[in-house]
Amino acid sequence: MFSSNTFLFLICTLVWGSTWIAVTYQVGEMHVMLSVALRFAIAALIIGGICVVKGITLRVDIRLHKWFFLAGILLYTLDYSFLYAAQAHMISALLAVLSSSVIYFNVVLRRLIMGVPMRLEVVLGATIGLIGIVLIFLPEFEAFSLQQGIIVGLLFATASFLSAALGNVVSEKILQGPVRVMQMNFWCMSYGVVITSCIAFLSGASVSLPSNTSYYASLLYLSVFGSVIAFGAYMRLLKQIGSDKSAYVVLVYPIVALAISTVFEGYQWTYLAVIGVFIVLIGNAIAMGKLNSLLSIKA
Repeated sequence: MFSSNTFLFLICTLVWGSTWIAVTYQVGEMHVMLSVALRFAIAALIIGGICVVKGITLRVDIRLHKWFFLAGILLYTLDYSFLYAAQAHMISALLAVLSSSVIYFNVVLRRLIMGVPMRLEVVLGATIGLIGIVLIFLPEFEAFSLQQGIIVGLLFATASFLSAALGNVVSEKILQGPVRVMQMNFWCMSYGVVITSCIAFLSGASVSLPSNTSYYASLLYLSVFGSVIAFGAYMRLLKQIGSDKSAYVVLVYPIVALAISTVFEGYQWTYLAVIGVFIVLIGNAIAMGKLNSLLSIKA
């Protein structure tokens, strides 16, 4: 059960859909990159501790470390750094729509790097899901204007999603071997922490510990649930169904975020948003191959 694709997909969407509220308690309390580094440092320590308790060795073939290093920079340094930078230049709705590009990047990069065929159902499902996301966030676009800096924001967003896609494909390539998910996550996060910290300090960041207890509570949630559990589930899902299909998570967890926002922030649902949710779910079913027989798509 715990290793089923459905269970892993639900874990990723439910956890990452809830982390947005935890991230809000991180903003303004400490330099963003140091907060990200601290988050993944705690996560790496927890994963390392679990490996010790379960008797999972962290010693792996030295030749794998170059791939761990690359995946760590892509997923835990560049992706998050560019994403936070993009958020400063554009509305969240546009960022949510652009996030679907991760799936397309994954499909192309899997073909170029791993030599595997592009799966039509993933491209079709992602495109349908993108339409649903646009409908969900359509009200926000009504107040959207091409403000100064939007081009910079688009560049940052593209760099973030391209980094994420590259990191996904590199991770999938690593997991084709005998490496276990926890081994890979420990080393990738560790390398990401080192690089992120170095960049932060070189850019002039100073360490000042926040006094707000909500910062530490949210940090713990992001480290344990958002990193150890969610990334553990995501990488296992990636190993089982491929980086292209697993990336559909990015189209589903905004729906979870909106559901939580309904409770905590009074988000008002529109009929277009409801229709959009159903369209996203239909796209997900197609991408995962659930509607292959109906649509005559060969998996």
